[in-house]
Amino acid sequence: MIGLIIAIVVFNLIAFTTNKRLTANQIVHVWTFTSIFQGTFDSFVDYKFHGYWYFTKDIDFQAVPAHLALLPPVNMMFLNWYPFKSPLRVQAFYFIYWIIGTAIYELITLLPEPWGYFHYGWWRMWYSVLLNPFLLLVLLGYYKWIVRIEKINKW
Repeated sequence: MIGLIIAIVVFNLIAFTTNKRLTANQIVHVWTFTSIFQGTFDSFVDYKFHGYWYFTKDIDFQAVPAHLALLPPVNMMFLNWYPFKSPLRVQAFYFIYWIIGTAIYELITLLPEPWGYFHYGWWRMWYSVLLNPFLLLVLLGYYKWIVRIEKINKW
């Protein structure tokens, strides 16, 4: 639990103190989208198929902070620092850095308690490495859609 608390505090502190791009409306959208998307995905992989889990295989209150306050600030950082106006090559390297960074972080979460809080069933690191680029692309597409909607609705 100590590792989760430290991660939540650090990620939120970094996300909110370094944010220069995201409006309050965009933050609410990203936070809500991330929580619902993660909750839906985890409903199957975590709870139904026990591919991985936080703390225990059961649904428990101990995992709620991981679902509601851990990934949204990470997604905020990803979008805040994303090199939108850079060449495609730079954007591709940005993705690679994030894939490596999230893989390293996932390895840290697998440490024994109290530092770690994540556990594998049949899930493997390579599944995350292969899936995370698609998840980041979905997030990026969602963010671009929200920005487009905001521009359309400006008075």
